[in-house]
Amino acid sequence: MQYQQQQPQPVEDGLGTSGGTSGVNGHSGTQPVNPINRKKLASWVGFSNLPNQVHRRSMRRGFNFTAMVVGESGLGKSTLINTLFETKLYEPKQIPAPGVDRGRTVQIESISADIEENGVRLKLTVVDTPGFGDFVNNDESWRPIVDNIEARFDAYLEQENRVNRLKLVDNRVHACIYFIQPTGHSLKPIDIEFMRRLHTKVNLIPVIAKADTLTEEEVVLSKRRVLADIAHHGIRIFQPPQYENEDEETIQENEEIISKVPFAVVGSDNIVRSPNGREVRGRAYPWGVIEVDNEEHCDFVKLRQMLVRTHMEELREHTNDILYENYRTDKLKAMGVSQDESVFKETNPAAKQAEERALHEAKLAKMEAEMKMVFQQKVQEKEQKLKQSEEELYARHREMKEALEKQRLDLEDKKRRVESGRPLTPEKGTKKRFGIGK
Repeated sequence: MQYQQQQPQPVEDGLGTSGGTSGVNGHSGTQPVNPINRKKLASWVGFSNLPNQVHRRSMRRGFNFTAMVVGESGLGKSTLINTLFETKLYEPKQIPAPGVDRGRTVQIESISADIEENGVRLKLTVVDTPGFGDFVNNDESWRPIVDNIEARFDAYLEQENRVNRLKLVDNRVHACIYFIQPTGHSLKPIDIEFMRRLHTKVNLIPVIAKADTLTEEEVVLSKRRVLADIAHHGIRIFQPPQYENEDEETIQENEEIISKVPFAVVGSDNIVRSPNGREVRGRAYPWGVIEVDNEEHCDFVKLRQMLVRTHMEELREHTNDILYENYRTDKLKAMGVSQDESVFKETNPAAKQAEERALHEAKLAKMEAEMKMVFQQKVQEKEQKLKQSEEELYARHREMKEALEKQRLDLEDKKRRVESGRPLTPEKGTKKRFGIGK
């Protein structure tokens, strides 16, 4: 990066000369001015090339993506995966003969493949769950799947805690495609229980399998009932995020994808001939042909667009930043690891001042309430003392009134005696006799 430096220009005085004139007391008429060095960018800086650098690094390292498919047998999970990535990840499965032991628990099978498209390398891992929902008693059928997802989180957490973390292998499940039977009714209890157990650990993407068995009206009604059950039970499914300053085309694509959830899909990796002579991927029936890549026939195109073409990175980012971080936090807290949340926390001065003001006001309100309580208590004590003093005064007043009344009666009696001529005191010579017979 090159810079150009401006040279300081000579400062001219009021006479238009650069030397200055003599002022009062022989001092110069102009004050010395410090030169200011201003730097200008002479060329293109280059930080706008950062996306290209990230692109080159990503092309060099490649990408990895782990998807899990869950659903009852016969819903076309393997066929849909082969259709999504246009590769033979799964060979046609052999149907076991009657009476053959099919196992008693849900099995977890994982298959990986390196796919390359236009120079971009993708390591795809698909986790299948054979046996889910195939038993008479399906209690705890979700447990092996939850354990597998948590084991992948634990493995990544163990790698983060190593001394050397240069080569982190990300085997976490980034998306879980859950297949719903095309019954046209609401979700079954096993569907609700499974999604309730896993919606906080993985990005759930519900799909209605084999949608070609339903009419258009039944598809619309089934989607409405599934969404109502999901909202009623508080299940969080993956929604394409919307960012600010996006172009109208991207916003419209996101809205179209959201409007199709849950996706009614049809999977097929077979090439059939349509009535107009075109060779398409689909299924041929006596009444017509279902085209997998035709948006008027099913939602397969929108599912592939969200899962692969437009929001694969959002699925990876949401798994790492939200789902894994929540699991990691709970795991460390369960192990007794605590952390001060205020450390390395960015604070807003205005918000901090408002918080301190709120705390100060709460403290003042508490002090005011305590002072009011003390004041009321003292007032009650004073009122009680005044009431006691008032009762004592009333008692003394009553005693004095009775004594005065007695004196008044004595004086009236003496007055009557004086007026009647009787002596006030007993006559002399009279003796009182006491005792009996005297």
